[in-house]
Amino acid sequence: MLAPIKLDDESNPVHALRSLDGNTLPDERFDGLTRLARRHFGVSLALIMRVDGQRRWFSSCDGLAAGRAFAQTPRALSFCGQAIPDDETRDDDLLVIPDTLADNRVQDHPLVVDNPCIRFYAGYPLRNSNGETLGAFCLLDTAPHDLDHAERECLRDFARLAEAILARDQSAAHLKEDQDALRKREKRMALAIAGSGTGIWDRNIVTNEIHYSAGWKAILGYADWELTNQLNDSYQRVHPDDLAYVQAAIQAHFNQKTPSYEVEHRIRCKDGSYKWISSRGKVVSRDSTGRPLRMIGTTTDITAMRAMSERLQENVDLITSLTNEVPGLVFQYRLLPGGESFFSYASAGIEEIYELTPQQVAKSAAVINTIVHPDDLAAYRASLEISAASLTPWHLEYRVELPRQGLRWRQGDAQPRRLEDGGTLWHGFITDVTERKRIEAELKEFATIDFMTQLPNRRHFMVQIEAELARIRCAKEGFATILMCDLDHFKLINDTWGHAVGDRTLRHFASILQAELGTQGIAGRVGGEEFAVVLPNADLVDARAFAERVQQRMAEAPLAECDWRIALTVSIGIAVMNAADATADAPLSRSDAALYRAKERGRNRIECH
Repeated sequence: MLAPIKLDDESNPVHALRSLDGNTLPDERFDGLTRLARRHFGVSLALIMRVDGQRRWFSSCDGLAAGRAFAQTPRALSFCGQAIPDDETRDDDLLVIPDTLADNRVQDHPLVVDNPCIRFYAGYPLRNSNGETLGAFCLLDTAPHDLDHAERECLRDFARLAEAILARDQSAAHLKEDQDALRKREKRMALAIAGSGTGIWDRNIVTNEIHYSAGWKAILGYADWELTNQLNDSYQRVHPDDLAYVQAAIQAHFNQKTPSYEVEHRIRCKDGSYKWISSRGKVVSRDSTGRPLRMIGTTTDITAMRAMSERLQENVDLITSLTNEVPGLVFQYRLLPGGESFFSYASAGIEEIYELTPQQVAKSAAVINTIVHPDDLAAYRASLEISAASLTPWHLEYRVELPRQGLRWRQGDAQPRRLEDGGTLWHGFITDVTERKRIEAELKEFATIDFMTQLPNRRHFMVQIEAELARIRCAKEGFATILMCDLDHFKLINDTWGHAVGDRTLRHFASILQAELGTQGIAGRVGGEEFAVVLPNADLVDARAFAERVQQRMAEAPLAECDWRIALTVSIGIAVMNAADATADAPLSRSDAALYRAKERGRNRIECH
């Protein structure tokens, strides 16, 4: 039975209900249900009681005569908790007590033996779609009587109406959370784009309209309101010598000959001058026949880069002297119409990048294919083919295997142009990005590992548990057990010893958990002091044995703090995950429910679902 609610003012039930904290005020949307139910069943009192976590309250109460007695005897307010079973042993969720004096569960209850002498009780628990108990719909009367089958179904219908209201509330709350998260992501994206100096455009291909962001207009020197959204106006700003190339690249992407639209061209600014820009875009929607409907992309001002490229081309000798000092490979790469290729220029950096000499690639670039990592060779070749076909910039990160340096990462960037003989010539730069890729790998690890305990964080743990479930479902047999662990009285440790000791407590438990687990399972930190474990191919007996070993290790190894030894205990809930589970949320929910029972029954316990 739930613990009783304490009312601030026992003289007036309505006032007492409304004196609860702001999160638990009665809900007028339920008043019609309780009022209708009381009149329909002819009882003294109809109630809707709500629970969440450690709290309980009345959302609605109709029948002030009995309600006044409830307010005068606060312990009796837990009477409605009879409708919420403590376990799963009851077959029917509807609880009907025709005569309370004849039922040993409630015959000694104050509201039964004293005023108002409740003689009849009926209650039905309110649950959400996950089966979580949210409260109860209760009927009470001062005279004994029973409910026939139709009346019982009617009470269930009343309760289901209340559940529908609660379900709508939960859906609305989840929707608001999603909307808030979306707004935050949009704000972050907007700030990132604004800080990068990049403009965004959105083209409606059907109506020939194109919308520009304020950043895009600023690149050309326009205010936000100074440009139209007509596509023809946009083409008029493209340099005449580049217009055909731009339109051909767009059409190639429309025809799905290229995965994206990427061009560099000149565009006229508000003051009449021209800038070089890099435009990248992609069709994001097509109709059933494949006809493009909408394309979104970005534009970046590359005038400075183009100017640098032109200056370098004006003085080959200066290029040679400069590029030989640059860490990396500056190159001129030529692809002939017949498919042969070679480096018409390679700086001295080729010796560091490829451990080759300029002379070795001057007649043929085939030797590069023997250096590129086999897993990246197809992407390397395809990227050059696409760049040559669409005259889009070449950009690729790939691995090479070198005799002296071993496995290294390279990043190549180059700008192609078509030659008169039909071949393609690239001017570009290849640099060593091994260290950056190492840092990226570390950052990826940081994103999946909980810094405090060095265990997988909740997000990564969920990925792993879903993978384990996928393995089980693919095999159509087998199982695993899920353990939810919660450090007992962790808040008291923080409050007594400080957060530094609390942090050491988390690390201490994580080390015990990992040591006991070894390589036989998966452990992760899923909350403040909550940890979860997956034991593949382990049944409840195996899982309980593991949990008992963890508790034993905790008992044998208290946390040392100065001259003190801080005893630690842990509550553990266990559930089985099998192929019947649609997602990992179901067994997690079951293990969490078992953990809740372990905490509720005194902590430092192991409970199995």
